[in-house]
Parts: sequence; C-alpha cells; structure tokens
Amino acid sequence: MPADSEFLAQIDRIAAEKPPLLQQRRLEAHIAPFVELNELFLEAAGRHGSPLYIIDEDMLLKRVHEFKSAFESFLNDVKIFYALKSNNHPSIMQSLVRNGLGMDVSSGSEMLQALVCGSDRIMFSGPGKTREELAQAVSRFEKVTVLLDSFGELDRLQQEAARADIKVVAGVRIAVGSNGPWRKFGIPMERLPDFLNKARKLSNVSIRGLQFHSSWNLMPDNQVKFLQRLGAVLHHLDPALRRGLDFLDIGGGFWPAKGDWNQSRGTSAGELSHHLRLETESPKVHYNYPAAPIGHFAEEIASVLEREIFPLIQCSIHLEPGRWLCQDAMHILMRVVDVKTPDLIITDCGTNAIGRERCDFDYAPIINMSRPSLNEQICWIMGSLCSPHDIWGETYFGDGIQEGDLLLIPAHGAYTYSLRQNFIKPLPRSVIFRKGRIEGADAVKPREEER
Repeated sequence: MPADSEFLAQIDRIAAEKPPLLQQRRLEAHIAPFVELNELFLEAAGRHGSPLYIIDEDMLLKRVHEFKSAFESFLNDVKIFYALKSNNHPSIMQSLVRNGLGMDVSSGSEMLQALVCGSDRIMFSGPGKTREELAQAVSRFEKVTVLLDSFGELDRLQQEAARADIKVVAGVRIAVGSNGPWRKFGIPMERLPDFLNKARKLSNVSIRGLQFHSSWNLMPDNQVKFLQRLGAVLHHLDPALRRGLDFLDIGGGFWPAKGDWNQSRGTSAGELSHHLRLETESPKVHYNYPAAPIGHFAEEIASVLEREIFPLIQCSIHLEPGRWLCQDAMHILMRVVDVKTPDLIITDCGTNAIGRERCDFDYAPIINMSRPSLNEQICWIMGSLCSPHDIWGETYFGDGIQEGDLLLIPAHGAYTYSLRQNFIKPLPRSVIFRKGRIEGADAVKPREEER
C-alpha cells in the first residue's frame, strides 16, 4: 500500500488530468448541418413513426472515399475490410460491399452475415474459433481468409482443411502486448519464426500474411511503434519464410478526426469526483480527447512501412476500419412522450437501442428537431425502460421542449446498433437517407444467431 502522502499525491495527479474542453465552436459546427435538415427528419418520423435508426448512406460513402483516398495517396496496394462488429446493419454492409470493401468478421455468424450481403473478400479474425467455424471458413475458402490466433488454431485449421481435401490461405495475428488482457489476441512476436516454420510443414494451410490490431488510436503512434518492432523481427527472419508473405493487415482502431467526446465522468478526474461525492461540474461542460486526421495516420504509417517493412517483404496492406467509417453514418430519432418536470423528460426510445448505458461517460449531443437552435439547455433526457440508468443525456440543443417533440442524436453509429438488445421495449425501425432523400423503412433484420 502506498503511504498516505503518496496516495494523496496520486489523487492530486488524477484530479489534474483533464483533457481539453470541447470548444463551443466545434460543437456548433457539428450540430448546425443537422439543424438545417430538420424538415427531413420530421418527414421521416411523419412517414415511418418513431423511434428510428436513420442510416446515412451519403455520409457513409463520403467517409469511405476519404479513408481510401488518404491511404491510396501514400500506398500503391491497399485493401480495405470493414470491421463488421462496429455496425452490422444490413444496409451498411450491402452499401460497403457494393462500393468495393471487403469484410472483417470475428465469428461464424458474422461470416454468414457478410456472405448474405454479397461479400466475396472476408478476413476472419478473433480468438477462440470453434472447429465448426473453421470448417465453415474452409467450405468457403475462395472468399474467406482465416487470421489464425494461436498454434492450436493452426493445428485445427489444418485438420479441417485436410478433411475437406483443400489447401487454404491464412494469416497469423501477432499480439500487440505481452501483459494484461490484450494477451488473449494472437501469438507473441518472438514466436513468429516458430509459427511460420511449423506452418510450412503442413500440407493444407498456406500462411500468406501477418496481422496485428491496436484499438482506440487517437494518434498513429502505437501502430508506428509496432511496425518498427515488426521490421526488426522480419530482418532476422529466414528469407524463405519472408518470401511467402504477401499481405500485412494493420487492423483498425482509427479514431474519427473529431476526437473522443466525453462527459465529466468520462475523464479520470470526473470519475474520481463522482466516487468521492464531490461537487460535479455543469452538464454543459464537455471534454474532447483530440484525434489526428486520417491523412496523418496514412502518412505516418506509410513512412514506417517504406523504411521498415517494404525493403524486406513486398506485400499489400490491409486495413480494417470500423468506427471511422460508421460513426457518422447512423443517427437515432426519438419522440418526447412525457414531460415529467421542466428538467426531466421521457422519450419513446430506450437505451436498449444502443445496448449499453454509455451516456454517463460519452458525450453525444441531442437536438430538438421540433424547436431547433444552437442553444444548449439543461434537462435529463431519459429513455422509457424500467431502469434509472436509461439515460440519453443531461442537455439538449433547442428552444424549449414539449411532449411530442422529436429529438435527434446525430452521428451515433459505432458500437450502438450492433450492441442493441431485445430488452423491455421494441427496437427502432430503420430508414435510409440516400442522395438527400428518405427512401423508406426497413424491418430490422435479426442477427444470424437470433434466427
């Protein structure tokens, strides 16, 4: 146990560790385009009811173009695989497949979803793949590349491929850390030569690529450092083993350029204040962990590839963006059904629509589309679940709020829809925003495991 003085010093350090404030001009710039489109959102609710998931295909394709252009400006051979877990709405998957993206999946059920949506380029990653899932991948070997997670998984894939009398192409995931929970993913980097030597003795598996993944990258530093380490290992690798490698998968984890927006409790200092029951800040105070533009990621990653990797292996680069593509591509529209007090209202949409209680920590602005303005008002915006933790936010933008008003949470697409739960209240229906128009409602299709 630390001494009292050391403990108090740690408390002081945590209390001082606050990220920059979210600037009002940035917040207003984010909200203003939606305020201008309020008639479109009112029309959507008028035609299709509420609550609604609104799939913004125009924004999705804009983000695809920005991401591809950034990396293709620096790299000649880039392939993009969308991280399906970030938002598995069928319309999003189908749109991305139509526009040339592959799919990054982490289970047999996700693999089936990708295939149903027409994908013919699928990377199957993740730990703990069952024999049934490996057999499923083998049966679709022309479309699916398995990214192996362990020596045991290599053995099991060999057995399933031999049973089918097929030779399959695979890759291997390299662990980004040797301590803590991230050890669950991949093999230690120092075991890479052993893995490749073992694999080349197998008759039904051909290891053609390497993969790693680091999450929550506000800057490219972690990816750059890992590539430097990987280059050192490849330098000492048997050239015959290097020649068999033709792709390097850098994973995803790219944070959208607007940064990570948080409530006070989303900061270390705010969480400390909450647990110590200290006076809390105004709910109008928001924080922003800044993130680099995607062009900066592309430039820094390409630079280290040119120095450390390409002199050793000539390979295509695979990328697995999820959040970066889909965060701005889904909005949630809900209606006020009860004004309990001037500072507490209930909506017709529960937080089961996003699967977890995140609004105590994350900040997502709420706009009253029935009375839109750039004025931020303090008010508890609650869902209709039988739970006190069913909270959408503590402020909204608008000129007052009344029963029947329509509220919009814009740019709420990442790790929301794919985590939805059939809990107490029905889930929202879906509509598509395409080429400036609301095109119609889709029934929410069940996930494969729910069929």
